Amino acid sequence: MKISIRHDLGLQLLTLYVLFVGPVVLAALIFDHLASRRLEADIKAADLALARAIAQETNTTLDYALQTVEDLAHYPEVIRADPAGMERLFSVILNARPDVNLVYRLDARGIMLFHYPLGPGSTVGQDFSFRDYFKRALTSHQPVISQGRISPTTEQPVTTAVMPLWSPDNQFLGVVATNIKLQALSDTLAAIVAEYQPDKSLNVVIVDIAGQVIAHPEPAQLLNPFQDNQPQVVEPVLAGKSGNLISQNAERGETLYSFVPIPSSGWGVIVSRPTASAFATPQAIHRGVLLTVAVFLIVGLFFWLSLSRQVLRPLERLATLSQTIGLEHQSVQQNRQQLHTLSERPDQIGHLIRSLTRMEQAIEARLQELSTLLETSAAVVSSLDPQTVLNRILEQVERLMGIQMCAILALDQKHGIFRAQASRGLSRQYIEQIAIAPNEPSSVTLRAIRSGQPVQVSDTETDPMFSFLRERARSEGYRSVLAVPLNTQHAPPSALLVYRPDPHVFTEREVNLLASFANHAAMAIENAALYARSDMRLREQTHRLEALIQSFQDGLILEDLHGKIIYANRRMGELLNLTVKQIVGLPLSQVIDHLLALTPEQDEKRREEIRKAVDEAIDGKGPRLVEFDILVKRQSRALRLQVFDVTDTDGKPIGRGQIFRDVTHYREIDRMKSSLIATVSHELRTPLAAIKGYVTTLLAEDVEWDKRSQREFLEIILNETDRLSRLVSDLLDVSRIESGNLDVQREECRLEDLIYRAELRAHPRPGHRIHVSISPDVPTLFVDPQRIEAVLRNLIENAAKYAGDTSPIYVEASRVGSQLIVRVRDEGPGIPAEYRQRIFDSFYRIENGLRRHTPGAGLGLAICRGFINAHGGEIWLEPQEKGACFVFSLPLQSSATLVQLNEIAAHPE
Repeated sequence: MKISIRHDLGLQLLTLYVLFVGPVVLAALIFDHLASRRLEADIKAADLALARAIAQETNTTLDYALQTVEDLAHYPEVIRADPAGMERLFSVILNARPDVNLVYRLDARGIMLFHYPLGPGSTVGQDFSFRDYFKRALTSHQPVISQGRISPTTEQPVTTAVMPLWSPDNQFLGVVATNIKLQALSDTLAAIVAEYQPDKSLNVVIVDIAGQVIAHPEPAQLLNPFQDNQPQVVEPVLAGKSGNLISQNAERGETLYSFVPIPSSGWGVIVSRPTASAFATPQAIHRGVLLTVAVFLIVGLFFWLSLSRQVLRPLERLATLSQTIGLEHQSVQQNRQQLHTLSERPDQIGHLIRSLTRMEQAIEARLQELSTLLETSAAVVSSLDPQTVLNRILEQVERLMGIQMCAILALDQKHGIFRAQASRGLSRQYIEQIAIAPNEPSSVTLRAIRSGQPVQVSDTETDPMFSFLRERARSEGYRSVLAVPLNTQHAPPSALLVYRPDPHVFTEREVNLLASFANHAAMAIENAALYARSDMRLREQTHRLEALIQSFQDGLILEDLHGKIIYANRRMGELLNLTVKQIVGLPLSQVIDHLLALTPEQDEKRREEIRKAVDEAIDGKGPRLVEFDILVKRQSRALRLQVFDVTDTDGKPIGRGQIFRDVTHYREIDRMKSSLIATVSHELRTPLAAIKGYVTTLLAEDVEWDKRSQREFLEIILNETDRLSRLVSDLLDVSRIESGNLDVQREECRLEDLIYRAELRAHPRPGHRIHVSISPDVPTLFVDPQRIEAVLRNLIENAAKYAGDTSPIYVEASRVGSQLIVRVRDEGPGIPAEYRQRIFDSFYRIENGLRRHTPGAGLGLAICRGFINAHGGEIWLEPQEKGACFVFSLPLQSSATLVQLNEIAAHPE
């Protein structure tokens, strides 16, 4: 008999087991393969990196040695072979370089002229022309490194850094050299090996160009040929190549070699270790994966056998026994006894059999029906969205009653008629046709709503009160209808309607079931309506409050009792340069840290004082008002922090709030008041003192002044009086500008005349330093000549005061489109960048030594800006490499416009 997998649970479970186990085993094997390859690659890269680090360190040491002999070759004592001078130089080298044990000088024939230190084993006078480095030096002008050897002077293994000496006429003079102790390189390698791999399986050597070992953790191996006898390693590294190689070694078996060349000497670094040690981790992982797969398969097989015995076989027996129930009377008792034996099992199989034996109870269907009704009511009440509630009601009505057409009709308060709010199984055309007036007498829906009781029509074809809707019922396909009112108080009047396609008298059970269901549905609709109403009001109130708080010009933060921010307005985000979403949820301390990080540069002690004051204000241990400065978009702003407690209606604390108020404007007003008082008092006192002094002098009776002196005194009094008059005029102009009452009297004038008069009235006079350049296309101006002359005079005076006595002053005018552009520039010290934003403010003067020696009230540029703006132009400071350049623009008027402006000026009424 052919068994289908769809009808055999055992085959299905076996298939699922294979589908589960197969990918897991395959994934484990793939992981083992990829992980092993990756780990081996990482190990090779690590050994290569170690070799490269040693090569770089050795290369640095050799470069330093080569640089040392190259520097020695420039000393006259070395070139002249002066023993006393060389002893002094060589002793310094020997003391500074612990890895150098001998410094010496050979002549042009290779004879030792001098070496340091001097000792009993002196080789002075011996011939060393046979050395390889001496032969290489004969044809080189660059320092070279020799092969490793035993020094006859020190009897130690060394390598030599040699610098050829040549005269200016290219005559060979000999060499200067230093012997580098190979033991120092070996000690370095021994330390690296001990730190990198304490098990000593790592072997690191340095070979010279002859292939002999010149550095080894074991000093006994120095100057011996590379013992591994691996030409495939030595030859590439001496040829300048680097890489990894796995090869057989006579003593250590399969070995991993990593080699890197040393560029400055042609040597090479070779790192080697047995692959059994190098790849121990990948091999351990491989064994672990295989063991895991084996355990997994054994456990899976045990699980499958247990499942087959405890579940599959009992289920097959239960299926066989269930087929014999009810066939023969004699076998029924035997089958029941077998079922009773299986039902005694305490697991799910026993529970399943016990459940099957209770299927004979008929009341289970009724209980299930009631349970479904209660679940439906709970599902409907769980939602507060009106449309969702109505749709759920109709879905559950269809499921409980087995009907295919139903609807909920409710009063449309906007149009004053009853319409279908939700429906199922009814056509769109029928739903659109439903429009019942509230006073309709024969409507089934309204009869149910008015009476508060269910109303049914068992047959639409025979019911006389349904005659006017009979055609509609026929087209829609229903013959009976039941309307159940939904008793609502806060929601519009509603009713539940169910339709059947056949004549049907709804039983009392069906009516009661729908009525009970309608009561629960009414409660859900009421809840949804109340929620929507309260939610709408809450949203409106919240929106108004949110709009009000977000409109604040002050930053606002609200935190809970745990210091976590629960609200922040837009202004707070602007101060912190963060979004509101980024601020909400952060700890207050983090936001305060972010804000204090924006404070301008100042001493750390001042920062700590501000931090302490803020913390005390927040904790309630100090004043709850703190002022400090921050930088917002590169501008300094003064903030005033005000901390307050947030309480509920019972006065119980529920959080705290912080208001960050920008008080920069108020500080500026205070500064301007102070500047006004200080400036006016100083500027008035100086000329008044001069006037009083000279008048007193003239009135003195004990002295008779000549006419020249009297005239000089009177001229000084006149100048000081003009200065007082100018200061008063400036104050009046500033007052008119700030109040918006500046009167501009326009008339035709030439720019040349205005510049000439401004130059004559400037104090100090610029004299021959001023250079005027006006473009020929500049037309006649229609401006207030006194105001524009004052602008030019102020700018020329500033250049004459601050640019220095020798700096030229340039006044340039040109036409750009419909604008007149005038530049007043000098070649003085200029204006520092940090003052350029505020130089047009009233009473503002740059804090430097020049201010202390130059009189003024700080009103000139503010007046210039006011006059230019009144003419519809702009004034600004143009950056340049040297000096200061002030630029202002004036709109040029056409001829017709000039005529109109003249008429307006002549007849202002």
